[in-house]
Amino acid sequence: MKELNPVLLKEMRQRFRTYRSPLVLLLYLMVVGGFSLCYIYLRWRSAPSFSPGSSKDIFTVLSMAQLGLLAFVVPGLTAGVISGERERQTLNVLLTTELSPLGIVVSKMISSCSFIALLLFATLPLYSLVFMYGGLAPLQILGILGFFLITMLLYAAIGISCSTYFKRTGISTVTAYGLVFFQLAGTGFLGAFIYTLYLQQAEMAMVRLQETPLIVQLLQDNNPVMVMLRILGESATFGPDREMWLPYWGTYTVTCLVISVILILWSGWKLNPVNHNRKLFR
Repeated sequence: MKELNPVLLKEMRQRFRTYRSPLVLLLYLMVVGGFSLCYIYLRWRSAPSFSPGSSKDIFTVLSMAQLGLLAFVVPGLTAGVISGERERQTLNVLLTTELSPLGIVVSKMISSCSFIALLLFATLPLYSLVFMYGGLAPLQILGILGFFLITMLLYAAIGISCSTYFKRTGISTVTAYGLVFFQLAGTGFLGAFIYTLYLQQAEMAMVRLQETPLIVQLLQDNNPVMVMLRILGESATFGPDREMWLPYWGTYTVTCLVISVILILWSGWKLNPVNHNRKLFR
């Protein structure tokens, strides 16, 4: 434990040694588990046999709830980790330690995401309860878990980069939620809007749209809701799929990883007091 990053060790102790963490975990599992059991009971009351299609429906609803949790909690936990230190006037003290600015950023992000990861892994037995009734493949469950982890990494990188750039936690939090909302819903609305324009243009030219335009394909492949539904086997596309160099989940994974790495490296560079600090929008 002595070799562990001291900032990460301190953050982990503060987060997990309080009674709030197990309490929140218990309440979360009770709500999600109770919702699952109530849904199964209601379906059993209406039809004595539980069909695999019903199991898939509840899995989809639970996955949507988990995605909403990530979009709501992760930016809230990460958007104030650096700006909060700055507001408490402890950031300069932290920068005088032997830790590098990038190490501080990574430590703060890991400690913030650890609790969310704990919630995700703790719900796996509930997913297995749904899986027990059939209708889902094991690869789909693993795919959803990987999808959640990648999405959590992206949202955490967005939150901590906003926290590094903005001095005030309030502005950082609002900006992080705005960026997450655009990725969650804005890419879908923008893709639908552009696809409608292409359809109207094709109708005016009296031709049939053979494949989805490239910009629309990229937008729908980077929309988390549409990607998650496609992992679950749903048809969540605007039109016929375009032949791409990567499958939809590969495009989403590569985009999230590249953006996350860039934001983390930029946050470490920005936090370094040696670098020039621009003061726009503060």
